[in-house]
Amino acid sequence: MEANEPGAQRLSLPALRQWEAQGLGLFIHFGMATFDGDEFSKGDQPSSVYAPDRLDVDQWVNVARDAGFRYAVLTTKHVSGHCLWPTKHNDYHVGTSGNPTDVVERYVKACARTGVKPGFYYCSWDNHNRFGSVTPQFAADGSQGNWNWMYATRAYEDFQWAQCEELVARYGAPFEWWIDIPNALSHAFRRQLYDRLAALGPESVIMMNTGIGDGVDQPKVGNWPTDLIAIETRMPPTSASSDAHHGHQPWREVLGKKYYLPGEVCDTVCKRWFYQEGDRPKSDGELLALALLAKARGCNLLLDVGPDRHGLIPKEVVDALGRWQKNLAALG
Repeated sequence: MEANEPGAQRLSLPALRQWEAQGLGLFIHFGMATFDGDEFSKGDQPSSVYAPDRLDVDQWVNVARDAGFRYAVLTTKHVSGHCLWPTKHNDYHVGTSGNPTDVVERYVKACARTGVKPGFYYCSWDNHNRFGSVTPQFAADGSQGNWNWMYATRAYEDFQWAQCEELVARYGAPFEWWIDIPNALSHAFRRQLYDRLAALGPESVIMMNTGIGDGVDQPKVGNWPTDLIAIETRMPPTSASSDAHHGHQPWREVLGKKYYLPGEVCDTVCKRWFYQEGDRPKSDGELLALALLAKARGCNLLLDVGPDRHGLIPKEVVDALGRWQKNLAALG
């Protein structure tokens, strides 16, 4: 495809290249899983289990700014179903928890103060608010689920839309939407969700997560439509050909049309997405390589941290990011 051709995607090439120019984003995983110790939290713990005693959302965003991240993405609701804002659509949220601070509100305000662009992660796999849906842990009747089978009922889809709409109404349209496990949704609803989010925030970039892999075979039916290709804990491949094409190839064909779909590598500072006691940062060399490889292969890097049970990014993670920023700066 010629560089000056517009493509069939919703956002213009200049808008998408402006997103690409951001380069680095901070992923923030925090919520019920931080406190029950289960990354795939079953959502069966009382809301009061979530109880950070020194919560400092400003610290998170200050760390992002100081380490050179241009945007951030916060897990507003992960698989536990526990929400980091006081949603009016159920009672499983920070407002009924051991610390009623509206984390999303604090986060958006901190981003406005620092100039870090705010993104919202929202998971379509929800173990607590099932509405008869099937998740990897739970069948429709609440019995044992199956990791190879999941689907969301229309009642759950209505719930997801109501919560996403509520997030925008309260906090404004985000810089980036990160919709996880979109394949649980019906294609018709996923199309509606994409269109509605785009209508609420025409400048928002919408990610329907494409999952673990190098992104070469994306997008697929289960994550279309999307504005971006997620490359989770992998890197785009290099090419041995002599035509200098290597790394992420943003031009993709879908149903006979060409779309420009930038790539975003997501990976972790430590080994886990959420805080786990004893989970230490990767080596300075490993963290530096993540940034250099993502850039060299034509992708943004969304690098994850997990604030601890106090509600703080641990000092060893802050220090690791400080060294990482200095190492990147030294390379120009």
